[in-house]
Amino acid sequence: MKTCVKCGHKSEKNSEKNGKFFCRICSFFVPEDKKDFEEYSEEKVDGRILETFRKNFKPGENQKKGMVVKASQGFPMSRPPFGYKFVDGKLLMAENFREVEEIFEEFLITNISLTQLAKKHNFSVNGLKKILSNFTYIGKIKFNSQIHQGIHKPIISSTLFNHVQNKLERTGIKN
Repeated sequence: MKTCVKCGHKSEKNSEKNGKFFCRICSFFVPEDKKDFEEYSEEKVDGRILETFRKNFKPGENQKKGMVVKASQGFPMSRPPFGYKFVDGKLLMAENFREVEEIFEEFLITNISLTQLAKKHNFSVNGLKKILSNFTYIGKIKFNSQIHQGIHKPIISSTLFNHVQNKLERTGIKN
């Protein structure tokens, strides 16, 4: 058990910051400045009054809800994948978008190994696998294990994408 230096709450989940342990509530408010940190950690709080907050404290929950809504409206939630770029907050095809189609077609039609294909296009094998399984390329947005219709233009057809997914599955290649 680790004890929070601020409120005295004991938990294995308490995290360490600058050599001192804090519960998740006290940790949320730890200042960055070293002097302020020392003052903050020396000032004690009655841990009993934090119990109500401890039950309901879910940092990031509202942010995630907002991201789920945004994804369901077709907006991407991460940096643009290879072949796309952000322009004025919109996902647009980049100058190299044709290489994405080449990669998909080459993987599907030839017997080239993932290692050889990755080297040819200057990717790691894992990077190549991410490209080959990325729903963004067919105009979709995947977020929080759900797939939504995107508002951007697809680079490849759903048919090509599905054939590649079948080949990945047949050959036992996992992401």
